[in-house]
Amino acid sequence: MADQEIPEDANEHCPGPQSESAGKADSCAGCPNQEICATAPKGPDPDLVAIAERMATVKHKILVLSGKGGVGKSTFSAQLAFALAGMDHQVGLLDIDICGPSIPKMLGLEGQDIHQSNLGWSPVYVESNLGVMSIGFMLPNPDEAVIWRGPRKNGIIKQFLKDVHWGELDYLVVDAPPGTSDEHISIVQFLQATGIDGAIIVTTPQEVSLIDVRKEVSFCKKVGIRVLGVVENMSGLQQPLADVKFMKVSGEGEETDMTEWALKYMKENAPEMLNLITCTEVFESSKGGAAKMCREMEVPFLGKVPMDPMLGKAAEEGRSCFADQQCGASSAALRRIIDTLLEDPTMSVSMMDEGA
Repeated sequence: MADQEIPEDANEHCPGPQSESAGKADSCAGCPNQEICATAPKGPDPDLVAIAERMATVKHKILVLSGKGGVGKSTFSAQLAFALAGMDHQVGLLDIDICGPSIPKMLGLEGQDIHQSNLGWSPVYVESNLGVMSIGFMLPNPDEAVIWRGPRKNGIIKQFLKDVHWGELDYLVVDAPPGTSDEHISIVQFLQATGIDGAIIVTTPQEVSLIDVRKEVSFCKKVGIRVLGVVENMSGLQQPLADVKFMKVSGEGEETDMTEWALKYMKENAPEMLNLITCTEVFESSKGGAAKMCREMEVPFLGKVPMDPMLGKAAEEGRSCFADQQCGASSAALRRIIDTLLEDPTMSVSMMDEGA
């Protein structure tokens, strides 16, 4: 991917506005931008220098991607940021899902505003070591749709990277929208010179999701981004038996709540059952799920996270799933995945770095 932005209304084989042949090549004939491109100054984008200066204080940059929406990518990004901050790292979470910014809610920051100083835009802080930036903080009405074309999306992403004063960070987690669109191309283009450690790709077990994850892996390989690993989210439903709702359904489809009776029966006759965890497969994974796909595409498999109603509740309430014992099944799985990620020597922050 060349370090230049192609105008949306450019001709099919546009050489790019920074090319020496811009406005002069045969493919430029009839393009509405021909005269501008021919006379515009050529050279590297000066904003890339400003971005590089900002990113010089960030040790590790992690992209979180998904092939489809609704697979729990933003939930994973939020909990990854919470976990890293809980390990006493300095963490930034950048939300570049311009049209669907859910990070402010998942971090408990709805209604917060961005402040400016002489150093630039200040992130909104959850804790002193966990800062967040999202377009969600800039919308006057949270229900307002963001209807932007590519160039404007690219512009705000560039502004986030060059104008936000993160300070010294151990990890910058970037929550991207699903798919492989303008936002993905932009973040890679703007950050590649500063060094992106890699991407974590989030999926669910069923083939309809994995089809698009394969495209995401292909995208990473094409643009030279290392796949740090794939996370299979919503991998079966797990919850304590005591939290299950029991229903009796008649032949006519009439439902009767039997929860109170069932729990009383177990308590009286088999109390040890109330300590069990129920597990059931929600999605079809007979084709091997994400683990098999990772073997086929030769990328790391980081692990599985079960569907946990308490994790969903933590995301809705904007809190860490690691703060208490409520998210027992999912928090343990997430912790194993994050530990596996940090076992990679290129992803760790040494004591020497911490003291620097």
